[in-house]
Amino acid sequence: MNLEEYFARTGYKGPLEKQDLETLTDIFQHHIRAVPFENLSIHCGEKITLELEQVYNKIVRRKRGGWCMENNQLLGWVLKRLGYDTSFLGAYVFNPHQNAYATIMTHLLVKVVIDGKAYIVDGGFGVSYQMWQPMELVSGKDQPQAPGIFRFTEKNAIWYLEKVRRKQYIPNQNFSNSDLLEKKECRKVYMFSLEPKTVEDFLFQCTYLQTSPDSLFTKKSICTLQTTDGFRALIGWTLTETTYNYKENMDLVEFVTLADEEVEKTLKEKFNITLDKKLIPINVKGYYTI
Repeated sequence: MNLEEYFARTGYKGPLEKQDLETLTDIFQHHIRAVPFENLSIHCGEKITLELEQVYNKIVRRKRGGWCMENNQLLGWVLKRLGYDTSFLGAYVFNPHQNAYATIMTHLLVKVVIDGKAYIVDGGFGVSYQMWQPMELVSGKDQPQAPGIFRFTEKNAIWYLEKVRRKQYIPNQNFSNSDLLEKKECRKVYMFSLEPKTVEDFLFQCTYLQTSPDSLFTKKSICTLQTTDGFRALIGWTLTETTYNYKENMDLVEFVTLADEEVEKTLKEKFNITLDKKLIPINVKGYYTI
């Protein structure tokens, strides 16, 4: 495991001397545009583990992606090696279909402190809720980014993340009522406390999420990658390409349904992913929004 190999994977060629916000942001953006958020292992007969060396080999050497526990663990390792003050936090993800936060802590975050200011770095959420810049940990402050306006609010030592999106233009009207589309303009994302966590705190969740029939990740095959002007996502057989601010205060959301034989080709061309085993796509309706 070495940093040079990681940066070759993400394409980052900038300076590393300063542990400042500008460098952190640049490293972070290269990561989210090179490393997909994906759960494809579950749907091609592989087991997801949280052993750091295996995460490193999967993402860096096999040029795969991963979910939050993989992406953010690797990011945390990189930042710590560079000298950043980092720690892990655990979050409870909001489920819009149940209008409630999960009861299990399933989302791993990285907290970074620079010059006494705390920031949340989350490279493992994907789709339109993927932040593009580290977010300052302050309550009630709008933090506009390319994907929309993010905001933290704090109440009784619990922090809540929400996002306000733009209007959406959907040329293919067959998808205008798709369950993949977020209906609300302001959406809760997750809640968390500032109690430090370790990777070991997520071992049960890692097994649960890839085996339980109640898990979103067993109901959907998901691969999503941020681009320079938006993101793309392959959920089951549905490929979505979103362009942020396509027109003033409007995002362009383009949908296409793939045939079985197009899935692997699309993963290679759009996400730079080549799988070792055969993927069996799945998309149980009503469980995922972009």
